[in-house]
Amino acid sequence: MRVFVTGATGWIGSAAVDELLQAGHDVIGLARSDKSSAALTAKGAKAWAGDLDDLDSLRRGAAEAEAVVHLANKHDWADPQGNDRTERLAVEALLEGLEGSGSPFVIANGLSGIVTGRPVLESDASPAVGPDSDRGGSENLVLGSPGIRGIAVRFSPTTHGQGDWGFVNWLTAAARKQGVSGYVGEGDAEWSAVHVTDAARLIRLGLESALAGTRLHAVGEQSISTKAIAEALGKVLDLPTVSIDPADAKDHFGVVGHFLGSTMTASSEATRALLDWEPTGPGLIEDILAGAYTTD
Repeated sequence: MRVFVTGATGWIGSAAVDELLQAGHDVIGLARSDKSSAALTAKGAKAWAGDLDDLDSLRRGAAEAEAVVHLANKHDWADPQGNDRTERLAVEALLEGLEGSGSPFVIANGLSGIVTGRPVLESDASPAVGPDSDRGGSENLVLGSPGIRGIAVRFSPTTHGQGDWGFVNWLTAAARKQGVSGYVGEGDAEWSAVHVTDAARLIRLGLESALAGTRLHAVGEQSISTKAIAEALGKVLDLPTVSIDPADAKDHFGVVGHFLGSTMTASSEATRALLDWEPTGPGLIEDILAGAYTTD
């Protein structure tokens, strides 16, 4: 398939592009800079100039392709409402490009806010509906769009590996800055996790064979305590592991402090059964102890 990938040079997107190319797909990657374009062409993908604000470029890129994988997001923590509006408009443009084609459209989402008090299941619908909701309600927009094969991939709060610039990388930076490896409160908040190569493979498998309306969970490990994450980082950084008062979490950790005190877990049992997907990459603690976040 000819696949248009947004976020193609991002953390998950780069791995997804590699996976798609290795499986024999043609990739068109959205690129907002000459550096991104060069990285994509060096891999054998086609670079497509544009960004999430360039709706015409998104529309045309999708129309040029036989499938869309939408992984880009501004992640503008200072302007979440603007971020949600951008996501909604971008997804609408991509859908217009694929309109009536029956082509697959894989959209990324997170696990937070779907349910509370238990792990999220693939059967749990996202409560975000409409342009003013989280991520502009884009998951439900894609899954409910006729004329395409909409598939949602929900990602663990940490998609880890060497080169990750997400939450665990921020925790590493905070530990180095503060001189301690911290967790919030009792450290009993729990996260799911998945290695980036396993997440990339799941994207490809979903693109190739999942039915319209499918929700997939990129979850390799269902539950890891945030205290265990802090302890592993403390060990490799040779720093003490300490509890941080919830009231001080934002000042200590930055934006990741809000998430570090929250449990975000999900099951991937249905995903594994549906696609015969079995994660093979290292676990999060194994990755940390092997130096994934301390090796340049």
